Parts: sequence; C-alpha cells; structure tokens
Amino acid sequence: MENQNNKFLKGIFFILLFFLTILCGMLLKVMADVFKPVVLAVLLSLVFYPLIRRLCLFIKLPWWLSTVIVYIAFFVAFFLVANILTASFKAVVLAIPRYQERFNAIQDSIRLAIEAHPNSKFFALLNFDEEASLFANLNNQFNILEYLKSLAIDFTGSVVVFMKTLFLVVLLSIFLLAEFKKTKHKVRLAFTDEHNLRVIKIVHNIIKDTTHYISIKFVISLFTGIFIFFACALTRMDFPLVWAFLAFCFNFIPTFGSIASCAITILFSIIQFYPSPVAPIIIGIWVIAVNMILGNVIEPKIEGDNLGISPFVILVSLSLAGWLWGILGMILAVPLMVIIKIVCENISYLKPIAVFLGNKSN
Repeated sequence: MENQNNKFLKGIFFILLFFLTILCGMLLKVMADVFKPVVLAVLLSLVFYPLIRRLCLFIKLPWWLSTVIVYIAFFVAFFLVANILTASFKAVVLAIPRYQERFNAIQDSIRLAIEAHPNSKFFALLNFDEEASLFANLNNQFNILEYLKSLAIDFTGSVVVFMKTLFLVVLLSIFLLAEFKKTKHKVRLAFTDEHNLRVIKIVHNIIKDTTHYISIKFVISLFTGIFIFFACALTRMDFPLVWAFLAFCFNFIPTFGSIASCAITILFSIIQFYPSPVAPIIIGIWVIAVNMILGNVIEPKIEGDNLGISPFVILVSLSLAGWLWGILGMILAVPLMVIIKIVCENISYLKPIAVFLGNKSN
C-alpha cells in the first residue's frame, strides 16, 4: 500500500513538474529583460568562482581582495577586446565593396560552370536572372536578404542589450559570489541536523560540477579562438580577431556551433583569396582540426562522461532557447542544460530526468 502511494505521489510530482516547466518557459519569455542579467550573472560567477577560490587557498588572499583582482582583470581584458573588436567590425564594413568585387568574380565563374553543364536547362526553371548577381538571384529564390537582416538585427540587439546590462550583471555576480562563501552556514541554519549534511553535499556537488563544466567550456572556447586567430593571422586573412571571437562564442553550442563558425570562416577565406585555393585549404584544415581536437578529444577527457548531453536534447534546447532569447539564448542553451542535468543528478527524485538528458546509456 505504501509503495502504491509513493508511485502515485511520484506521478503527481512529475505532472506538476511538467506544468511548472511550461510556466517557467512562459515567464522566461515574458520577463526576458529581467532574467537575462540574472542568468549571465550566475554563469559569470561560476566562471570566476574557481579563480577566486584558488587565490584564497594558494596565495592566502582575503575573499574580497581576490574578487576585486579577478574583476579588475576581467574589465581590463573585456574593454581591450571590445575596443579591438569595434575597430575590426568597422574595418569589415569598409571592406564590403572589395569583398563584393571578389564575390562577383566567384559568381561569374559559377554561372559559366552552370551554363557549361549538360543539364543547364534545369537551372533555367529556377527563374535565375542573368543580369543580376548570384546573391541577388539567391535572395529572389530563398529570401536570404530578409533572413540575414533579421539575424543581424537580432545579433546587434543582443549585443546592445548585453552592453547596457553589463554593470547590472557584474553587480549581481559580485553579490552572488559573496553568497557562495556563506552557503554552508546558511544550510546549517535552514535545515535540521539530519538533513543539513545531505543538503550541503547536494549543494556542494552542484556548485562543483557546474563550475567544473563552465570553467572547462570557457577555457576550451578561449583556446579555440586563440588558435583560429593565429591561423588567420599567419595566412594573412582579414579580420582574424573577428573570426576568433566568432569561434569563441559559437563553441558554447556543441557540434552545431563549431560547424557554423568553421563554415563562415572558410567561406570568407575563399572569397578573400579567390582564385588561389592554398590559403582557404590551410585555414579549412586548421580550423577543422582545432575544433575536432579541442572539442572531441581534449574537452571530453577533461570533463568526463557524466556531463554529456544527448544530441536530440541539444537540438530541442537550441530551438527553444533561440525562440525565447534569440542568439544569446542559443549560446547559453547548452551550458544551462548541463546545469539542469547536474541539479537533477544530485536530487534523487529527478535522477530519471538526468538520465534522459544525458548521452550515455550506462
């Protein structure tokens, strides 16, 4: 009888959890401007927490001084990179006419190849305008320009919102880091003796595994960007910092982000160095090798098997997060999903959810 009651209560629990998840999704959509700074502050705190803790343990600095040092270093690095990126994006805008000329040369070569094809009449069915450029024809067929405009507006909006809320994010993360130090003491006050050890263990495991994942992901993404920067700089590809920054951001999206950043970098290398194939081949081999080695060999070995997410769950989370928060949501989707999985693993009732979210059957 007791087992039946437990099963019944567990069933009710999961039904309520399902509706609670839908309600949370609606709140995240409606109150995006409120939750975005909070989520960014949590992730920033989880990145900085191991650094601050090491400064306290090994150099014997006070917690507040370690926090100040880490945040000063963060602001210096952030504003240096922001200034360089701003200059790089301005240079990209100024270089558009030169890229347009090279793109026109490529589209002329493609048009001649199509006309020489024995089935070239098939392409006439697509209503290609011979007087227009390849990009104009593609836009007429697939409305690419509108999609790119909306993507650019979305990305620009995300960047502007992030810049506006940077102060709030940093302020929230500072207070959150101060709370991390008091977690054990608060748990002891909040729970009875028989439960506080268990709760402390759960909270400790969640913080440890989450900071482990976020720190590794951040470092791997950083090294991916650095290696791609050197590849572009050595081959004299334009705007190496832009492609490095793109690789760093997209690397937070497993598999699909790396594919997208590689494709964009290789495509622009083809346009810049056309008709020479040497530099695009070198860049293509380099960026693919860097993403394969760092993403598929080194990162899994450091992380371990327990932090993997199912590819299907990744696709679903990317779709939902993109709908909720745009490009910023897609970048944050998988790290947040890993955090949810870690939380579920450390709470007995939620372990079945962690199993379904993971990519391991054992």
